[in-house]
Amino acid sequence: APTSVAELSSAPVDDHAGPEFPLRVPSGRRPVVRAGDDWTVPAWARPAAYSGFFSESALPADHVQVRSVDVSWAQIQPTEDGALDLTSSGEAQGMFFDPLGEQLAEQGPYWVRLFASGVDWAPPWVVDKCGVGPVGTDYDGQQHLPIWDDCVWTELSATWRRLLVDQGVLGDPDFRFAYVPGGFTWVEYDYEMISAAVRKGLLTEADYLAWYDRMLDDLAEIAGPQVGQLVFTGEDYPWGPFGKDDDLLATRAVRRGLGVRTGITEESNFHLSETPAYGSHVGPDGHLVVRRPDPTGLQVFGTENECYVDCGFAAQDPSYDVVQSNLKALQLRMNWVYVVPGDSLLDPNRQHWDWVRLSLGRTPETSADAWVSLRDAEDTFWRDTRWPFPDRRWRGRPFVRNLERWLVQVDAPGAVAHRSRADVHRGDPTPENGVAFEGLRTDRAAGDTALAFRVDPRFLPAGGSRGVLVKVTFLDRGRGSFRLREAHGSTPAVRLRDTGTWRTATWRLPLGAGHLLPHRTDLRIEARGSDLTVRFVRVVRLRPPPVVE
Repeated sequence: APTSVAELSSAPVDDHAGPEFPLRVPSGRRPVVRAGDDWTVPAWARPAAYSGFFSESALPADHVQVRSVDVSWAQIQPTEDGALDLTSSGEAQGMFFDPLGEQLAEQGPYWVRLFASGVDWAPPWVVDKCGVGPVGTDYDGQQHLPIWDDCVWTELSATWRRLLVDQGVLGDPDFRFAYVPGGFTWVEYDYEMISAAVRKGLLTEADYLAWYDRMLDDLAEIAGPQVGQLVFTGEDYPWGPFGKDDDLLATRAVRRGLGVRTGITEESNFHLSETPAYGSHVGPDGHLVVRRPDPTGLQVFGTENECYVDCGFAAQDPSYDVVQSNLKALQLRMNWVYVVPGDSLLDPNRQHWDWVRLSLGRTPETSADAWVSLRDAEDTFWRDTRWPFPDRRWRGRPFVRNLERWLVQVDAPGAVAHRSRADVHRGDPTPENGVAFEGLRTDRAAGDTALAFRVDPRFLPAGGSRGVLVKVTFLDRGRGSFRLREAHGSTPAVRLRDTGTWRTATWRLPLGAGHLLPHRTDLRIEARGSDLTVRFVRVVRLRPPPVVE
């Protein structure tokens, strides 16, 4: 497996297609204004290595290249001897599974789920040998065995070794990743069964934490340098029974080298601001900061974005929720996203999803664009100051300022951004997702007539300027105007026409990350006349980055 970013040139690329919606470059300095959002991408952009969409089935027409290989533990290990059963079918979660041998014989890249913990998923011989019974019943009515039991885990980890090593899955060039450890509903590592066992006196904190570390060590030993392709499906700050002692266990998995996946970015505001496993933290000013080392090998940072009008969710504005969940995924620097074409609304939001596809897995050195989504959004997980950390505070808590990817909005004298009430969303797609005020605005009465931004120097060189496009999505309300200012001057203005609609203005201009404007900023949006509300700003490279991938 690659061991540095430079070596990712040898990583698999499953989708070689360029953008379906290539951007148009203005011929002169004057801005071009179009209705609505603009997700177009330079024609030279291509998907990053080891990134993309995955699902149950491959659907190349929708750029879903990675299919699933799903098996139950009883299906592939029906007897205690060491040989895997490649010819028997299986089932779990109401799904029927073809024999493992048939699934592996299919062509094309795949990911793996081993459904192990359910009473109906595990081999009967494991129950007899280990003398265990169900610890509880999950929300789907399924009973689960204690995978933390020493005997059960010894047998399950042996099956993982037979599947990944002896069967050659790790060495298969079509293998992308596997969800681990294989426990609980949809093999998503929630704490429902763990809490049930604690309530019944069947599990102590000391025994659980000891098993957890053993589980990580065992999986890391099995996978070796490919440990990042084993994807722990839990989260930091789970609703577990051990208080702070189980709060950062997902981070522990990532530090051990495993990949990680959250399945709930549809709730884009809730529980996802402080996400240490992904390196994301809320700074003292309420902005999100991502500090994560460059990947060493093929490490997965993933999510699942398909529950907008399914899974008990009822989105009020499904297209809005699709966009916000994907912005959240990209803010967390995801490289893999699970989609279901219908439920993920791929066709109604095709231009946006195409932009996401070409953004996944990118670094500031290789990305086609840098952007900021201007907003104030409530993370209701942090609304109660007693839970989980009374000393964890930031300006505006529980509201979080913006989603930022290598372009940061900066409050400075004359350019303090103010909350806008022009586009307010409440409890969408769930009540716990809180209130989101989309867009920030100037406030002439307070002396703030501009919005200011700083570009990450890893995206643009600090020692010079590059030709870029700057795209500003604004609310066309009032009769004023606005323009851009960068270190070498200002652009022609866009006049507001008071249509009450969202529009996107595009300028072509030179821009660098030298932080030469006041308060070490690089770009300003300056409003005249009416106050201005801005929802999204993108800086787009005109030429491919000078980075060898």
